[in-house]
Amino acid sequence: MLTNITIGQYYPAQSIVHSLDPRFKLVSALAYMILLFFVQNFWGFIFTAACLFIIIKISRVPPIFLLRGLRGIIFILLFTAVLNVFFTAGDTELFKLFFLRVTLEGLVLAGNMAFRLILLIVGSSLLTLTTSPIELTDAIEYLMKPLKRIGVPAHEIAMMMTLALRSIPTLMEEMEKIMKAQSARGADFDTGGIIKRAHSLIPLLVPLFISSFRRADELAIAMEARCYRGDVNRTRMKALKLTRLDFSAIPLMCLYAVGIFALNRV
Repeated sequence: MLTNITIGQYYPAQSIVHSLDPRFKLVSALAYMILLFFVQNFWGFIFTAACLFIIIKISRVPPIFLLRGLRGIIFILLFTAVLNVFFTAGDTELFKLFFLRVTLEGLVLAGNMAFRLILLIVGSSLLTLTTSPIELTDAIEYLMKPLKRIGVPAHEIAMMMTLALRSIPTLMEEMEKIMKAQSARGADFDTGGIIKRAHSLIPLLVPLFISSFRRADELAIAMEARCYRGDVNRTRMKALKLTRLDFSAIPLMCLYAVGIFALNRV
C-alpha cells in the first residue's frame, strides 16, 4: 500500500533520540549515510545493522513501522539485484542462463547493494520519525546559515525542503484515495503492457496534480493569514541548544566511524 511509506512522517514518543538536538541528529544522519557507502564487507553491514537496531530500540519507534516503509522500494531492490546478478563480470561462474552469466561476484554485489539500500532507507526514515517538522526546519536553516553571507536564502530553502519532505505521506495517501475511486469506476492499473499501464495512469495523475496545487494554494493562504514573512524579525519559542546528552552522543558516533573503517580491514 502507498501509505506504508514512512519517510516524512513523525512518530511522537518520549525517548533519548527524540530529545537530542535536531542539528546533531541531522549531521549524524548525513554522516551515517556517507559512512554507509564505505562499508565493504559482511561484518561492516552486520555492525551497521546492529547499531541501527540499538538506536531504534532506544527511540521507541516500533520496528514493524520502519520495516513497513520498505514495501515501497521492493521493486527498486529487485531491479538493482537483477542488474547486479546478471550484468556483473566475475571469475567465479555459478551457472549460465542462455547468454547471461551468474557469478559469485555478482551475487555478492547484489546483496551488498540491497542491504545498503535497506539500511539507508531505514536510517533516513528514523530521522524524520524522531524529529518534528519545526525542529527539522530550524536545524536545516541553522546549518545553512553561513551561506547567507553569499546571498543564499537559507530559511526559504529549509522551509521548502521540510514542506516537500512532509508532503510525501500526504501525497501518497491522496494517491491511494484516487486509485480506489478510479478502480470503483472501472479503472484497471494492474493488467496490460507497459504502454497500457502508462495510459491508465492519466486518470490518476491529473486529479493528483490538481489536488497538489490546491493544497499548495491553501498552505500559502494559511501562511499569509498568519503573517508569515520568512526569517525577517522571526523569533523561536524553543531555541536550539546542545545539551550534555548531545555531547555524550558525539563520541559514540566517532566510535561508529572508527568501527566501520576497522572492519573494512577484516
